[in-house]
Amino acid sequence: MEISKDLIAASSTPIVLAILAEEDSYGYAILQRVRELSGGRMEWTDGMLYPVLHRLERLGHVEARWEVAKSGRRRKYYGITAGGRAQLAEERRQWQAVDETLRGIWRALSLPAGAGRPSTMLLPEGA
Repeated sequence: MEISKDLIAASSTPIVLAILAEEDSYGYAILQRVRELSGGRMEWTDGMLYPVLHRLERLGHVEARWEVAKSGRRRKYYGITAGGRAQLAEERRQWQAVDETLRGIWRALSLPAGAGRPSTMLLPEGA
């Protein structure tokens, strides 16, 4: 299953904040964690991740710092701030509302005809 770019973009903020709430991390590790948590259904690229991280940093939701790895390579680590945790809680509330709304809609649309709703409501106009 391929997830649309619009849905991936819309979900990027809560996903990144949730991963960073788990622990501080760097770009490549965040990409790997997204792949792992999505069961391989979401394959993010650097070009998608770093603008999200930079925006979250500008908003004060994450802070960045440079560290030298055991290999001697410098890595930029990102950590969630108190404001980022508050934003994550708000994002979670909003996504839960969207999820509940969609589940309700899908349940309503799958009801058999005559179950309290006219079947014509599901047909396009003029059908």
